[in-house]
Order: sequence, then structure tokens, then C-alpha cells
Amino acid sequence: MKQRLYVDTSVFGGYYDEEFEEFTRPLFDRIFKKDFILLFSTVTQEELDSAPADVRDLVRYLKADNTEFIEVTEEAVELATKYISE
Repeated sequence: MKQRLYVDTSVFGGYYDEEFEEFTRPLFDRIFKKDFILLFSTVTQEELDSAPADVRDLVRYLKADNTEFIEVTEEAVELATKYISE
């Protein structure tokens, strides 16, 4: 079974950022080779919808069979709220 990977929206931008590209480009090379299943949520998608064009293009390059969309549930929101309050 492939490892499932959730990356923060900023990681997509890091692909084009000189400061972070040495780390993010090898990661995305592995994602493009289908070494991982990349997880998306509505939160990620909403943030990426307003990202710069090059970042949106990077997302479009991802293959549907290598991604998994996860629903944001009430339980997840409650857990996130608890983490933040702690």
C-alpha cells in the first residue's frame, strides 16, 4: 500500500520559491512518480484556487488516480479546534 501524504498549501508554493525549491521539487518528483497518494481537502482546494497561476498549474499536473479527496467532517473540525486551543 502506498503511503498517503497530506501537504500544506504552502508546500505547493515552495515548488517555485528559491528558498524552498531544493526540498519541494524532489518531493513533487516523487509525487509525480506516484510514490505517494496525495491527499486533498476542501480547505486545501479553496486555498489553491486563489494561488498564483504557476501553483494552480502544478496542481493540475497531478493525476487523479494519484490523489485522494478527504471530506472535512464535524469531528475533524472539533479535533482541529481542540489542537489549536491546547
